[in-house]
Amino acid sequence: MTIFSIEFFLKALFVGGLATLFMDLWAFLLKIAFGVQGLDYRYLGRWVAHFQKKVFLHKSIFNANPVFGELLLGYFLHYMIGVFFAACLLLIYGQEWVANPSILPALILGIATVLAPFFIMQPAFGMGIAGSLTPNPSIVRLKSLMAHISYGFGLYFAGLALAMLI
Repeated sequence: MTIFSIEFFLKALFVGGLATLFMDLWAFLLKIAFGVQGLDYRYLGRWVAHFQKKVFLHKSIFNANPVFGELLLGYFLHYMIGVFFAACLLLIYGQEWVANPSILPALILGIATVLAPFFIMQPAFGMGIAGSLTPNPSIVRLKSLMAHISYGFGLYFAGLALAMLI
C-alpha cells in the first residue's frame, strides 16, 4: 500500500470519514445531553472562502462577512481534514495498523490533531493561540481537546470496522 494507490486513498477515506462522523456524533450527544456547543463549521467555510480575497486572519471570524455556501464548505473541509489526518495515521503505522488496529496510535494521533485548531484555526479566527483571547480559554481548550480525543476513538473504531471488512 503506497500513498499514491487507490487502496491507500480508499482506506484513508473510510477511516477518516468514519472517525470524523464519530467526532460529530460525540459533539451532537454533548449538545443534546449537556448543552455543550461545539464549533459551527460554517466559520471554517467562511474562513477558507475569504482566502480568495487574500484574507487569512480575522479580528473575529464571527463578525466577518458571511459567504454563500459556507456551512456546506465548512463540513466538506472538516471531513477532508479528517481524511487527511487518517492518511497520516496510515502513513505512520502502515498496513500493520489497518490489519490489526490498536487504540494507542489512534488516540496519540487524535490528540496531536488538536494542534491544528490551537495554532492555526483559533488564531486565524481571532481567538488567539489555543483560544487565549476568548472569555474562557480553559473551556475552549478543553472542548477542543475533548473533540480531538473523540476523533482518536473514532479512528480506532473505524480501523476496527475496516479490519473486519478486509
